[in-house]
Amino acid sequence: MCLGVPMKLIEINYPVGLAEAEGVKREVNLQLLPEDEIKVGDYVIVHVGFAIQKMSPEEAEETWRLLKVIEQGHA
Repeated sequence: MCLGVPMKLIEINYPVGLAEAEGVKREVNLQLLPEDEIKVGDYVIVHVGFAIQKMSPEEAEETWRLLKVIEQGHA
């Protein structure tokens, strides 16, 4: 199974950026998103080190909530 996780961009030096989620910071590749469509503070889905899609803060929060439910083994 492949999994993409929501992360918040905290620094951009295109084509790479620094993103944070749940207290963890990771360098991410931004080349799959147009440079003029992303900014610090945006939420993105990160899959194998690549930001593959922007998402709203609400979508990111809901995704993390669902991931935690799955982790706990509850539906």
